[in-house]
Amino acid sequence: MRFRRDMAGNRRTARKFLKAVNLNAQTLHQMVLVVWNWAAIFLPRLVGALAILIAGLVIARWIARGTRRLAEEAPHLDPALKPIIVAVVRYCVVGFTIIITLDQIGFRTSSLLAVIGAAGIAIGLALQGTLANIAAGIMLLWLRPFQVLDYIEVAGQGGSVEEIGLFGCKLRTFDGLFLFMPNSTIWNAPLKNHTRNRGRLISLAISLPVEADLPKACDALIQTASGTREVLAHPSPSVFLENLSATGMVVNLMLWSTPQGAGEVERHVIERTRLALEKLGDNFKPTQISRTIPPAADPSRFLEGREPISYWRG
Repeated sequence: MRFRRDMAGNRRTARKFLKAVNLNAQTLHQMVLVVWNWAAIFLPRLVGALAILIAGLVIARWIARGTRRLAEEAPHLDPALKPIIVAVVRYCVVGFTIIITLDQIGFRTSSLLAVIGAAGIAIGLALQGTLANIAAGIMLLWLRPFQVLDYIEVAGQGGSVEEIGLFGCKLRTFDGLFLFMPNSTIWNAPLKNHTRNRGRLISLAISLPVEADLPKACDALIQTASGTREVLAHPSPSVFLENLSATGMVVNLMLWSTPQGAGEVERHVIERTRLALEKLGDNFKPTQISRTIPPAADPSRFLEGREPISYWRG
C-alpha cells in the first residue's frame, strides 16, 4: 500500500512539473514572438536613424570645411566673424540631423521641441555663466573694441588677439603662451588696446648737469627723436624743462610713435639720446635717463590746438 501511495505521489509531481515546463515554454515562445515583432519593426528604423546620423555628421563636417574655405577667400569679411560663421553653420546642420534622426526612430518632433524648450529654460538657468559669455561675445563683435591681431590688456592679462569666439577669445602672450579668456571677463573689465590708435606716447625724463646749455640740449634731443625710425612727425617731438635745482635739471622729451614700432623706439631711443648728448661735451653728459608715463589726470597733451569754451554769458 505504501509503495502505491508513493507511486501516485510521484505521478502527481511529474504532472505538475510537466505542466510548469509547458507553461514556461509557452511564455518563452510568446516573449520570443514579441521581441521578434518588435525587432522587425524597430530595427530597420534604428538602422536608418544611425545611417542618417552618420551621414548628417559627415555632411556637417564637409559643409563646415566649405564654409571655412569660402570665408577665408572673402577679402571683405572680418576675420573675427569667420570662425563664428563656420561654427553656426555646422551646429545648424547637426541640429537638423538630430531632429530627422529622432523622427526616424519614432519620436514626435513637436513634443520633442516642447521638451527641448522646457529643458532649454532649465539649462539656461543652470548655465548662466555660459550664456553670459555668449551675450558678451555678441556685444564684443558688435562694438568692436578690438580686432584680430590687436594687442590688448584686460583683467591683468595681455596678449595679441588670435581669435574672437562666442564663448571666449584666444590670445597669444608676448612670450608665446596660449591664453584663453572668457568673453564675460573681457566685457566686465576695463580694456586697453595698444594697437587701435594711430600713435603711442613715449616720454623720457633726462637729468642734465646744471652747467648744460638748455636750448642746445633741447635742439639735440629733438633732432635725435625726429631721426629715430617709427617716430611720428605729427605730433612732432617736444622738449620742456620739468624740474630745476642747484645740482641739476630734468628735461622731459615727449614723442609719438606708431603702435607697431613703440617697442623698438623704447629700446633704442634712450641709447640714442645718451650718445647725442655726450657728443655735445662733458657739460651735457646725462646723469640719468628714465622712461616716464604722464599721469592720466593730466590731459594737457590732448588739448593742444583746442580753443577754450566759455560757459558764462555776459
